[in-house]
Amino acid sequence: MTTRRQTVTVDVGGVPIGSAHPIVVQSMTNTDTADAEGTAIQIAQLARAGSEIVRVTVNTREAAAAIPEIVARMAEVGLSVPIVGDFHYNGHILLREFPETARLLAKYRINPGNVGAGQHHDANFATMIEVAREYDKPVRIGVNWGSLDQQVLARLMDENAAAGSPKSGTDVMIDAMVVSALESAAYAEELGLAHDKILISVKVSSAPELWQVYRQLAPLCDYPLHLGLTEAGMGMKGIVASSVALAPLLTEGIGDTIRVSLTPEPGASRKLEVEVAQQMLQSLGLRQFLPQVTSCPGCGRTTSSFFQELAQKIQDFIRDTMPEWKQKYPGVEDMQVAVMGCIVNGPGESKHANIGISLPGTGEDPRAPVYQDGKLLTTLRGPRIAEDFQALMEKYVQERYGHAAQAPASTLV
Repeated sequence: MTTRRQTVTVDVGGVPIGSAHPIVVQSMTNTDTADAEGTAIQIAQLARAGSEIVRVTVNTREAAAAIPEIVARMAEVGLSVPIVGDFHYNGHILLREFPETARLLAKYRINPGNVGAGQHHDANFATMIEVAREYDKPVRIGVNWGSLDQQVLARLMDENAAAGSPKSGTDVMIDAMVVSALESAAYAEELGLAHDKILISVKVSSAPELWQVYRQLAPLCDYPLHLGLTEAGMGMKGIVASSVALAPLLTEGIGDTIRVSLTPEPGASRKLEVEVAQQMLQSLGLRQFLPQVTSCPGCGRTTSSFFQELAQKIQDFIRDTMPEWKQKYPGVEDMQVAVMGCIVNGPGESKHANIGISLPGTGEDPRAPVYQDGKLLTTLRGPRIAEDFQALMEKYVQERYGHAAQAPASTLV
């Protein structure tokens, strides 16, 4: 088991974030926030996909004015997911001009590099912290290497140039990110924001630099840390890059909430980033979100696409049914399902799963043995193997996990 880095707990709209709690999955909309209906629809999609917190851009007066309607629309459909406001450049203005928005947002994201330059920097930052105190809101101090506080960077570069053994430019930049985050957090506390109202992120777009900056930051504070590889990219590149970047830190116990920043395909759903984040945590054994499906990759013994189609049907069935199962059958997310393609590993893998099916490979008898808890349950034949196996899964879930839902509350863990 991974030993989590110890942190305080920060409450974000009823979702606790910190080492005493499961790592939280969050995401962000890409709609125009001024479009209250479109933004509410996307928030609902993300929440139903499993995003436990959703962030929205608040960049204009129109966007700020739309937040109350967005929150109301979410309440109408019975979703209470915390909504976080992402502020850059003009957050100090918008939070003062729209007090109802300031009250309804669950958290404010503040980028120290984008609150104002020179003499305006501290005053603008202070205004946002004052609003957070007034409405009892937490803040995430989010430092990005693409928008790093230039005053801090210039100061550290001058100090580095004067040092006897100067560091590389990358190392100075990493130092500047850590210093910016910690100095901003300390200033927020000087202004009266409680210690347990602060989270920190220090995001870059390179995995090695992400490891470096978080490993440097982690031992210097006990604030909860938000992990994410910024500008990860599209499709396979973004998924692999995010997984490579976040997994080592998570296995070291660093990270209390994560977001996978994927560029979606044109017109595609935003929920893929939620599913990737969930699968990352599940693959590392840090959280369970839905039953795991083990399926073989196929080879020359499985030239038919039949088992591939069945594996896809089973995976889709589980994901579609999981919201209902999770409400009715506590613990079902721990279930292991195997969908295998031939007799080489099929029976063995199926026996190791809670329930598994071994499909016929090319040239094998057209039969599919089903194993339940290590024992042969039945053998399926015919054109409706997928539907028959789904029915057996439904029955297994009811019998295996239904008793937990019916047990007295005092007996539940």
